[in-house]
Amino acid sequence: MLDKKALDVQVLHVAPLTSIADYLVIGSAESDRQTRAIADSVAETLSRVGQRPLSLEGITSGQWVLIDFGDVVAHVFRQDTRSHYALERLWSDARSIPVPDLTSTPAATPKRHMIMKGTSRKMV
Repeated sequence: MLDKKALDVQVLHVAPLTSIADYLVIGSAESDRQTRAIADSVAETLSRVGQRPLSLEGITSGQWVLIDFGDVVAHVFRQDTRSHYALERLWSDARSIPVPDLTSTPAATPKRHMIMKGTSRKMV
């Protein structure tokens, strides 16, 4: 998400709270077009390492795109839509996983965090 300039990216560990996923990745965009670009980038990046989305919803509207990878579900919102639905408040009991701030170090190479569960690999 960060390579497409997603805003306020958060990773929430929701496994103790629900069976729908282990992690939720939430990010914002400034426009419908950027929302779609971020979602496309996430799906493409994970597809290159063999992780294809189980479901991709909302790509045509660009207000809120949901990409379901099974153990990891990514939500990409337009900023106003994100504040309306407030998933962080809904999942306020979830543990927040730190996301490195790549904007403060422009020469830094993005690090991908691997989330291992069973035999599947998920990148965040």
